[in-house]
Amino acid sequence: MSGFLFVVPPLVGHINPTVGVAAELTARGHRVAWASADPGLVRRLAGDEAAVFPCAGPVLTGEDGVRPAELRGPEALKFLWERFLVPLAEAMAPGVRAAIGEFGPDVVVADQQAFAGGLVAERLRVPWATSSTTSAEFTFAEALAGMPKVADWLDTLLHELRGRIGDPSGTADPRFSPHLVLAFSTPELVGSGVGSGAEAGAGGRIRWVGPSMATRPTSAGFPWTWLDPARATVLVTLGTANTDVGARFLAECRDALRSRADRVQAVIVDPANVLGAQADLDDLNDMDDKDDKDVLIRSSVPQLPLLERVDAVVCHAGHNTVCEALWHGVPLVVAPIRDDQPVVAGQVVDAGAGIRVRFGRVTAPKLGAAIDAVLHEPGYRTAAERIRTAFRAAGGAGAAATHLEELAVGAPFKEAP
Repeated sequence: MSGFLFVVPPLVGHINPTVGVAAELTARGHRVAWASADPGLVRRLAGDEAAVFPCAGPVLTGEDGVRPAELRGPEALKFLWERFLVPLAEAMAPGVRAAIGEFGPDVVVADQQAFAGGLVAERLRVPWATSSTTSAEFTFAEALAGMPKVADWLDTLLHELRGRIGDPSGTADPRFSPHLVLAFSTPELVGSGVGSGAEAGAGGRIRWVGPSMATRPTSAGFPWTWLDPARATVLVTLGTANTDVGARFLAECRDALRSRADRVQAVIVDPANVLGAQADLDDLNDMDDKDDKDVLIRSSVPQLPLLERVDAVVCHAGHNTVCEALWHGVPLVVAPIRDDQPVVAGQVVDAGAGIRVRFGRVTAPKLGAAIDAVLHEPGYRTAAERIRTAFRAAGGAGAAATHLEELAVGAPFKEAP
């Protein structure tokens, strides 16, 4: 039996992929614990019985922190690193040290945006693995070769951070463990050439394990009988962090889909009720007075079970949503907003599994045309199904757990074919 400590930022999209891995390790008889700045969020996603060591740091509700929505490009990158990633690492470091001291893990599993995990583990001489919940980081690492000033700036930030919370003599990039990097995707989506630059920095330890799918707590009351098997169903979602900028886009989606009501019905996820049309959840037996029969609007949905029933997904190109859709062989219309989303959207388009539209400018007619294409042109579904096959063959949580077990016992690392 080995012990595994997952160090995660307080971000839904970064915790969810590790939940299945933790559950698999627990099922195999290992000890599992978490270190996070938001223990309540971890327990909500991983289960009430999850052992969580609290760390200091901001308690966030979105996938990308507290960055203002209007920031783009270099300004967004600067904000992300200077105002979120580095301060979060410094705030979490004492809690991570205490967790390692009390829990005694054989391996620390550090999220790629929770730098404290890798840096503190390096300082305490504990083997550590990287949890890479988005493959965009590999693309970014390669792109830095063409941006020497940005690369030098980031190197300086990391060097100074290591001096404060890690081993000043250490050399590992906290985004890429020299022992093991678990990438929750496959080359069939990200492209066969992606990762080559990052792989050198990670010591050849990248393992493409595919999405980690796990049963999640779901809210009761989704009206499954509302779904009409005679029509195609489209799911529209912008994830958990984009409600502040989604009103116009969701309205255009609603209009585009309602105009196709003779052949399409839609489920729109609207956490902030920007469309002003939430149904009364107290009585779901009679939908006639609460939702029309063409567009169902909900603050949240049981996404994984619902993806088994939908024919297309319209989303912001968040990595988790994209991978969950493709796990089910569902083609996409992607409208990236910021951060890694343009990179992930590009992967979807390059793989032939979807169409990209402009989040801030797309109109209902253009959205409708894109939805029609992914629903009715067979190439998109064929590509999505090809990626689904690759995802499922990669092994997911089980493969990730096996790699972590090998690291824990010090087994020689076997190079992937």
